[in-house]
Amino acid sequence: MSETTLLQRARGVRQSNGWIFATMLASALISLTASFVLSVDALILAADPQAALSCNINAVLSCGTVANSWQASLFGFPNAFLGLVAEPVVITIAVASLGGVRFPRWFMLSAQVVYTLGVIFAYWLFFQAYFVIGALCPWCLLVTLSTTLVFTSLTHVNIRDGNLYLPEPASRAAQTFIAHDLDLLVVAVWLMGIVTLVGVKYLPLML
Repeated sequence: MSETTLLQRARGVRQSNGWIFATMLASALISLTASFVLSVDALILAADPQAALSCNINAVLSCGTVANSWQASLFGFPNAFLGLVAEPVVITIAVASLGGVRFPRWFMLSAQVVYTLGVIFAYWLFFQAYFVIGALCPWCLLVTLSTTLVFTSLTHVNIRDGNLYLPEPASRAAQTFIAHDLDLLVVAVWLMGIVTLVGVKYLPLML
């Protein structure tokens, strides 16, 4: 089998509902798990702000430092509660789609808008922790990673299926972009950039 044929098959798999929604499901489950742990930790800290959490590794990797900041309860309750609400919806979409359900365009567009706001919020929290709080929460980093993967999977399927109501030229350009796996390259570069940011600033402090 030629290299070209293998590449075409790999691209075909990545464009399939099985791959896209399985990736979305796995990522959402990871995010839900992390949100649950962070929610439990928030309740522990509410009872005892000095409690030693299992992810308080050192001054740099400290869930407690992040959780006790005002950014961790921006809306008056722990931010992790938002994940407990949002991720089950994503899981439902992924499972139903794996089962053959096709949601209407308006629903998928609404999911895209809501989750885009969610991923913006996740990165706002990351940069607050990085630049302002001066500590990182391992579970929060996991949420950042998993929400990124959910967002990119959701965006991929919505571009592929034309659910974003883009002008026809923009829609064709976006579909060509994902058909050549360029979105995968963008995500890889983006995540490598985040890893580099964390490593440059915090790795020397942990050695």
